[in-house]
Amino acid sequence: MRDGDRLMAGAARHSGPWPFLLALAAVSGAAAELAMPYLIGRSIDTGGAPGWLIAAVAVVIGCECLAVLARGLTGARAAAWIRRAVVRHVLGAGTLMRAHAPGELTLRAGLNADEAGRAPEAVVSAVALVVPTAGALIALTLIDPRLTLALGAGIVAIVLILRAFLRTGGALSGAYQEVQGRIAARLAEALTGARTIAAAGTAEREAGRVLAPLPELRAHGLALWRATAAAGVRAGVMTPVLEVAVLAAGGWLLAAGQLTVGELYAAARYAVLGSALGGALGYVGQLARARSAASRVAEVLAVPPMTYGTRELPPGPGTLEFRDVPAGDLVVAGGTCVALVGRSGAGKTMLAELAGRLRDPEHGTVLIDGVPLPELSRRSLRAAVAYAFERPALLGETVGAAIGMGGADIGGAARAAQADSFVRLLPDGFATPLAAAPMSGGERQRLGLARALAAPRRLLVLDDATSSLDTVTERRVSDALFGQYGGRTRLVVAHRATTAARADRVVWVEEGRIRAAGTHGELWREPGYRAVFAEGAL
Repeated sequence: MRDGDRLMAGAARHSGPWPFLLALAAVSGAAAELAMPYLIGRSIDTGGAPGWLIAAVAVVIGCECLAVLARGLTGARAAAWIRRAVVRHVLGAGTLMRAHAPGELTLRAGLNADEAGRAPEAVVSAVALVVPTAGALIALTLIDPRLTLALGAGIVAIVLILRAFLRTGGALSGAYQEVQGRIAARLAEALTGARTIAAAGTAEREAGRVLAPLPELRAHGLALWRATAAAGVRAGVMTPVLEVAVLAAGGWLLAAGQLTVGELYAAARYAVLGSALGGALGYVGQLARARSAASRVAEVLAVPPMTYGTRELPPGPGTLEFRDVPAGDLVVAGGTCVALVGRSGAGKTMLAELAGRLRDPEHGTVLIDGVPLPELSRRSLRAAVAYAFERPALLGETVGAAIGMGGADIGGAARAAQADSFVRLLPDGFATPLAAAPMSGGERQRLGLARALAAPRRLLVLDDATSSLDTVTERRVSDALFGQYGGRTRLVVAHRATTAARADRVVWVEEGRIRAAGTHGELWREPGYRAVFAEGAL
């Protein structure tokens, strides 16, 4: 919880002036409410209607209006700050976030961030209720110290109830949110394979799998409801009990001539105000949910981000070196093409990710033109390496923006990636909004390839980037890779023997290690290598 508490404190600091205004409104309103019983009591005893009473009523109304506004803006700004922090951290950490499923991350950046953002308003509102409680104790003491004893005993009981509920509510809220995360993760997985599920006719079975944790979610929800109800009943009972106790003591003092009627009325009202601490139950429940949500968000932020150095990459051909990494040593000469070949799960993608520092090796070093990748600045590294993936995420508002920005050769890259043929058919060509450009998997891959080719990079990494292309299209893309873009260093995850045959060198990967390296013709003599290209092996 400590990391979560620090996160909530940071959210409060970044919420602008609104937490302060909320505290000011809550405390000022509570102070005005505290003054009203005294002013009404004086009016009863003197028969007048002092202007101070009217002013107090106006202050209460004004403070309540300001509190409503400040409460909403405090929560919104705090949640926005947390959400931005999570999104930046997740995108910065990249593949380091593999421990968290995409659906789980979405829930934590969405619902959990929103719940955690409500912590500042809950804390301020709950603490503000201490003002009327403390003021009521002081006021009753000034009226008659004997009235304070009954109220003080009840307040202690309310504090114990709230404290116990904060612990219980936090544990139950955390369990509830954890099950929500599992459901979200399963739903995200199902949505990724929605077409497969529909084609296989397994929608009902998959829905059952996604919603399997619902009974557990219901159990935690009911437990939280029961705990809230039980605490609410205990705290709620204290208000009439305290009021009756104070009225009984006050009535006895009134009969003895030691209190006036106005003072008795004031004492009764102060009893109600003093027990208002029981109204903090809702804020305590909100704080319990916020703390558990903040703890879940803090787990994401605890994943160390990718750090970068300050060095700039010197001029060079793009020579890539793997030194003492778990997969083994490898040198990719500048300007050459190396094909990574291996069965599914052999470790090809792992090497592709190491090449552009999407991940760091457990040990050893990866270098470009003699410079270790961790020593490079972010700008220098990303300006040197371009990636194309099997399922690329298309970024930007339009098709053209998804391929490249600024001075990038969008048209030439699209032609080389065989993407211009379908882009020309779109309503506005490259200016067509992505949302208005439905695409097949192969068309998305071609846009991803065009993006990798559009800007000059000394290293080009293709990770299953042609897996959805037909043989003819893949051949044409291959012609561009070995023709007009042949001056770049290329690391290609190869699925077809024809692609491996065109590469300058082939690296055969097996069980996470480099088994052999050479030309396609040299390796073809090995039966195990030939078996890699058998149907289903890749």
